[in-house]
Amino acid sequence: MNTVTFPGRYDSLASISDFVGKAAIEAGLDHKSVYEVLLAVDEACCNIIDHAYGGEGIGEVQCTVDVGEGEITVILKDRGQPFNPDKVSSPKLNAPLEKVKSRGAGLYLIRNLMDKVDYESTPGNGNTLTLRKRRS
Repeated sequence: MNTVTFPGRYDSLASISDFVGKAAIEAGLDHKSVYEVLLAVDEACCNIIDHAYGGEGIGEVQCTVDVGEGEITVILKDRGQPFNPDKVSSPKLNAPLEKVKSRGAGLYLIRNLMDKVDYESTPGNGNTLTLRKRRS
């Protein structure tokens, strides 16, 4: 298990992707699965910056990767505002684009790209998002 803490800034996203991507390859994931993990992690980190912290440079994102046999687990921790993912409705995918709400699409994407997604918010300990992907 490896952990690195990154500044909660958009210019950290490439470094986070490098860190997670190397672990996903080490886990033996195929190219499509590696891309799906990177896309989900990127979206989750953007959500942390935008919603948990309310902007860049306010907090940090702690990223832990755990490589198992044919799977990767990515744990993202922040100390931003808590969030209840159950209160976010799924986007209406059949609606015309101009009528689609912009909120909720990222969480929908994350849930559909990963095999397992768990979120926990603990007062005093911040937020923990756990993403798991198995080799196809």
